Amino acid sequence: MSYVFPPAPVASVPVTGSNDRFPVHRIYCVGRNYEEHAKEMGFTGREPPFFFMKPADALVVVNAGDTGQLPYPSLTANLHHEIELVVAIGKGGKNIQAADALSHIFGYAVGLDMTRRDLQNDMKKQGRPWCIGKGFDASAPIGPITPAAQAGDVAKADIWLQVNGTDKQRSTVAQLIWNIAETIEHLSAAWELQPGDLIYTGTPEGVGAVVRGDVLEGGVSGLGTLRLSVV
Repeated sequence: MSYVFPPAPVASVPVTGSNDRFPVHRIYCVGRNYEEHAKEMGFTGREPPFFFMKPADALVVVNAGDTGQLPYPSLTANLHHEIELVVAIGKGGKNIQAADALSHIFGYAVGLDMTRRDLQNDMKKQGRPWCIGKGFDASAPIGPITPAAQAGDVAKADIWLQVNGTDKQRSTVAQLIWNIAETIEHLSAAWELQPGDLIYTGTPEGVGAVVRGDVLEGGVSGLGTLRLSVV
């Protein structure tokens, strides 16, 4: 098969303890999935989960022990950090029941859902899609994927983010409004999940702006840390 130009390389993420890499298909994100974050964004209650997407090439892959570089994006003066647990799907399916959902997971990683908050808010006010606020280049930093069998009790893990050494976000995965299995059930009712899909499961309270020169370091217990410098 020939192409009119060479196709882009497949986006992929390193796997802890392996030389193999995890090829990425799609990136799904869950909105407002921690109650305290929902409140800080002006919402309350356990509303049905909703989803948005980022392109696979929005990933900024940071190897274990490295400090990645996060380019400050164009068109914004209010770039926000959102630390998240990322679920990596290893077995696809549609209409997956929550009771079966964990068998579809390959592993877990630490991720950041970077957000051009000013652009997102402008689109919300106009009733327009806010892809420009969420799906921009380099908007999805991620660390290595830890296979599920090595990840420990992720459902109760601590999740945290520091900016320049100061705590900004700190919670536990147990505080998810829709837990990992329930999220997969809802998501797979709308899309047929495929091996290689990533699910950014939502962020706790404490989101805020970063500027060039800031150093972000966050983690999820059992999954290591993700460290980036904003450039």
